[in-house]
Amino acid sequence: MLLAPLDLADPDLKDILLETPVGDRRRIDIETGSTVIEVKKDLRPAKIREDAVEQLRGYVEARQAETGRRFVGVLSDGVEWRCYHLGLSGLEEVAGFSLKGTDADGLLLWLEGVMATTQHISPTPREIRLRLGAGTSSHALDRATLTSLYKASKEIESVRLKRKLWARLLTTALGTQFEDRDDLFVEHTLLVNSAEIIAHAVLGLPLETITPAALLTGSKFDESGVYGVVESDFFDWVIEVPGGETFVRTLARRLGRFEWSDVEHDVLKVLYESVIAQETRKKLGEYYTPDWLAEAMVAETIEDPLNARVLDPACGSGTFLFHAVRRFIKAAETNGLSLKELFEGVTRSVVGLDLHPVAVTLARVTYLLAIGRERLAAPGRPTIQIPIYLGDSVQWQQKEISLFTHGNLVVETSDGAELFSTELRFPDKLLEDARVFDELIEDLATKASKRKRGTPVPSLSGVFQRLGIPQEWRETLIASFKTLCRLHDEGRDHIWSYYIRNLARPRWLERQGNRVDVLIGNPPWLAYRNMTEEMQRSFRKMSMSRHLWHGAKVATHQDLSGLFVARCVQQYLRQGGRFAFVMPNAVIDRGQFAGFRQAAYSDTAEPVNVQFGEAWDLRRIRPHFFPRGAAVVFGTKAAAPVALSREIELWSGRLPGPNLSWSEAKPHLERKSGHAVVSGGAKGSPYADRFSQGASLVPRMLLCVEEMPASPLGVPHGRRSIRSTRSAYEKKPWKDLAALEGIVESEFIRPLYLGETVLPYRLLSSGMAVIPWDGLELCHGESERLELYPGLAGWWRQAEQVWLAHRSSERLTLVDQVNFRQKLSNQFPIQPRRIVYSKAGMHLAAAVVTDPRGIIDHKLYWGVAATEAEADFVCAILNSAAVTQLVRPLMSYGKDERDIDKHVWELPIPEFDASDSDHAEISKLGATARAEVLALELDESKHFAALRRTVREHLASSPTGQAIEQLVVELLA
Repeated sequence: MLLAPLDLADPDLKDILLETPVGDRRRIDIETGSTVIEVKKDLRPAKIREDAVEQLRGYVEARQAETGRRFVGVLSDGVEWRCYHLGLSGLEEVAGFSLKGTDADGLLLWLEGVMATTQHISPTPREIRLRLGAGTSSHALDRATLTSLYKASKEIESVRLKRKLWARLLTTALGTQFEDRDDLFVEHTLLVNSAEIIAHAVLGLPLETITPAALLTGSKFDESGVYGVVESDFFDWVIEVPGGETFVRTLARRLGRFEWSDVEHDVLKVLYESVIAQETRKKLGEYYTPDWLAEAMVAETIEDPLNARVLDPACGSGTFLFHAVRRFIKAAETNGLSLKELFEGVTRSVVGLDLHPVAVTLARVTYLLAIGRERLAAPGRPTIQIPIYLGDSVQWQQKEISLFTHGNLVVETSDGAELFSTELRFPDKLLEDARVFDELIEDLATKASKRKRGTPVPSLSGVFQRLGIPQEWRETLIASFKTLCRLHDEGRDHIWSYYIRNLARPRWLERQGNRVDVLIGNPPWLAYRNMTEEMQRSFRKMSMSRHLWHGAKVATHQDLSGLFVARCVQQYLRQGGRFAFVMPNAVIDRGQFAGFRQAAYSDTAEPVNVQFGEAWDLRRIRPHFFPRGAAVVFGTKAAAPVALSREIELWSGRLPGPNLSWSEAKPHLERKSGHAVVSGGAKGSPYADRFSQGASLVPRMLLCVEEMPASPLGVPHGRRSIRSTRSAYEKKPWKDLAALEGIVESEFIRPLYLGETVLPYRLLSSGMAVIPWDGLELCHGESERLELYPGLAGWWRQAEQVWLAHRSSERLTLVDQVNFRQKLSNQFPIQPRRIVYSKAGMHLAAAVVTDPRGIIDHKLYWGVAATEAEADFVCAILNSAAVTQLVRPLMSYGKDERDIDKHVWELPIPEFDASDSDHAEISKLGATARAEVLALELDESKHFAALRRTVREHLASSPTGQAIEQLVVELLA
């Protein structure tokens, strides 16, 4: 082991000890640092493994009792490696590694994560992911320990309060997408504790000599004259609970192995994305801007960094702030500014806000990283306040009277559980001087927390005199101080200083004299459908007053980002100031952003107009860096509006990797002029009203079936033995449920045409579904008619029970679900000739269904053709490559264009007229193309996408297909 790259031979570390005694004549096989290793010949036998775990438990307990440090136990037979820690239920396994073949590097990385011995690690994105990210043994150990601490202490009053305030803020920030879960609170605590420790390392402070309490409350920063980086917050509960200080010391030792002195990127963003699971980040919409894009936007927008105040109102981990600070520093040093001028200038000029408490802490450390240790440690460096604040930039959740009332800042102290119902009030004008306000609040909170319970409330005269507080403000402040003292007596303090100072900051920035020259960042992309009901009401009201509400069918697609930008421009940007924001790509060309593109957001408070510049369309960059297509909008706050132009700059290219700088990314990107095709749902074709979406036959395991072999006794005449069709595409909870089985009357088992059933001009074999239509109505559990069909009744009642137990909405019955918006019942009586086309995909595919019993699924749109000639005409147009290319810019998209829906009818496709020679010719060619495709020999066992491609290739090379293309282009020109 000494020869392995684990730094075990470092003279500053403990030697490897073999067979060390631990009492009762027991000996530890291997001991190094804070790790004990027990080796067995073979751990596969259960009895040997159980005995070894019990033996290891004794060693770990003994060492922790002796040293007061956290010890880790490792059990191994050379192939299997298992890591344990002492949790609430004894020795708990937290990480494992199975050696396969010669994967020595993987084993060494796993061991190093457990023992934390390697020193002087460069904090590159790769090293952070490998050594600290989710899935590493290091992260598993830290997370398991912190989870145990929280479970044992969650009912402590101060811990409970901090968790409630954390949940309240994130519900405001993220809506229904936020889940108030213990494990997420633990993950956030680990992230913030890590960031605060890293902050000390950035300054070169010796982590091993700083107490855990100082690491998490920032007292060393106060002593160094660097304020606003680390302070008491939601996540310092760790040092209030038994075992917490040991955890913080261990975490500090792990993080102290990295060289944090010189970082060239937003390293905290990498840490966050490495620790929080991708599924969680996707659900919360937490995807941070890549460094290359932030750097490019900063360069484009901040033309004169020394004379521009910049605000990122949704700063996240601080990516934009990092590059704005670096740009300011470069200009300051180029222009020969003194160290004092540099620090005063940058902290005045680059400011951040965010509603996410984890993001705020990460951004503060990122700000320090951008400044750099060398400058922070330079002689003569002045006292500085890092200007990153926790706050609601939009303030649309805030009641009109709840923040400022009668000249006072008002902070509600209720936690939503009626634990207390008083307020904290502070004179409004205190905010004029941010330094005095912050220092006063900190003094009041400190004096309240240091006062012994039950003793008289101390005098504030000294504080008032030192800070020059006017006499007319003092009575209000004394009343608030008494409330802080009562909160302390009830065990509900430690957090209000942090909460108050940050909550007020957006309103301070809103004042005319404090407004900024540049707004830049990536606003929250929170869809209307994912907001809480209260947020939806506020969002709709504020959007309507600013002409941003679109309503209609795109209401649920409306996004907070548009309102966020309009509101921030209104509140924080001076007249003539510039802005640049990363937005969903839909801002360029989709109906839900039509009001935003018009550039006039005036409400009753004040007129707000912007003049948009040329937007960047980033959809074509690969690999995708967001789960949805992105764009960047630029503009200026102006007296008169200038709408967003359809002339845009198209970006494309393939980047060689993540976390690139702008200089690294730029050679791989192409930028050219383009034109946005705006989709607004206009009906360019009379066919728009003739086509409807098919029925939502989901969950499929309750409705889609396959034939099941009958028993030796057979089945009654007119019935069929069936079971649920299963698919790899099923989602939870349905994928985990057992298949249904039954014998159902044949008339209720119908052919089902799905999206994958349709090729251009041709249908593949249909599936089957149980459809409870008896010729008059859809039968259901409460329908008397269901009793007439015992086979159907047995199946349907079985399906309804499963549905009721696992449905996501309590309002919908199973029949309501399958007949949502009458998309099933509207198909009856079934018409003899229906045109169907694919809802989704990169290419349209259309065919004709003549099956008199066939049901159309929601992945298809269908319409009735009056004649065979009309059907051939419409199919020929829909299957043409020209129509696919024309509709593609109108399609909705995530990473790529994906949903055709009814956008195709925004094209000017005319209704079939048999007397029109061009129509007749297209119809004739369509019939020929249909015959050619039906004659193709296709292996239907292949994936439908491959079969569609084969058909398209045939049409592209055939004279028939080429003639159709030419006529369709002319028709739609």
